[in-house]
Amino acid sequence: MKTLKIRLDAEVALRNCTEELCESKPDPLMIAREVGDEYHALTCALFAYGNVRAIVELLRSFDARWIDESEEEILRATQGHYYRFQNREDIAQWFITLGRLKRNGGVEERFKQGYERGGVLEGLSHLIDTLYDLNSYRSTGYTFLIGKPIKKISGTSAMKRWMMYLRWMVRHDTLDMGVWSCVCPSELIMPLDTHTFSVSKRLGLLQRNQCDLKAALELTETLRGFDPIDPIKYDFALYRLGQEKKG
Repeated sequence: MKTLKIRLDAEVALRNCTEELCESKPDPLMIAREVGDEYHALTCALFAYGNVRAIVELLRSFDARWIDESEEEILRATQGHYYRFQNREDIAQWFITLGRLKRNGGVEERFKQGYERGGVLEGLSHLIDTLYDLNSYRSTGYTFLIGKPIKKISGTSAMKRWMMYLRWMVRHDTLDMGVWSCVCPSELIMPLDTHTFSVSKRLGLLQRNQCDLKAALELTETLRGFDPIDPIKYDFALYRLGQEKKG
């Protein structure tokens, strides 16, 4: 594992630069960083599924200022917007919910309420519950976007988009935004998608055969052996290795 750690540390150093977030290497984080607040970053993270160029194009069509508009104006402004599982109404209702969240404490504060009771997973569950409590609207696309609260580890998805959002908010380097102060980087959980899962299996970092929350926790624990203070610093490097088929 020592040789692997040296290789991954070198990849982390190599990838921690502005060139990794550019038109030739698009990533939703580049849009989140342009605005720089926790609200639009959450939108960028939750819509980050599918083709990355399509994601970035969609995110560029959104206006971060919508959440400060009246709900009638949001419904008007979002006409014509849709993305894969989300239709126009789903997108409008998301921005309405986000505006209500901003007026009711904000993202970090609502996460913190659960986090102080039971850590990162409880924080996420409380935040997700809050989003549903703030808006009674429901549809398949809307609930896919937000996801489900974590009731148990077994049988739960890896929650990649949410874990990625926490990485953006908590870590601070050339890539990640580091705008939250309530969580230490050591407590973060690996954002596990198919790219990271596959390359982690090939490199011997992960034994579990299912890409779920248990696998994310297992990989996180392995990476704590490389860096107990900041294990998730390896996320972007592993993701790029998988995406570029270099792992």
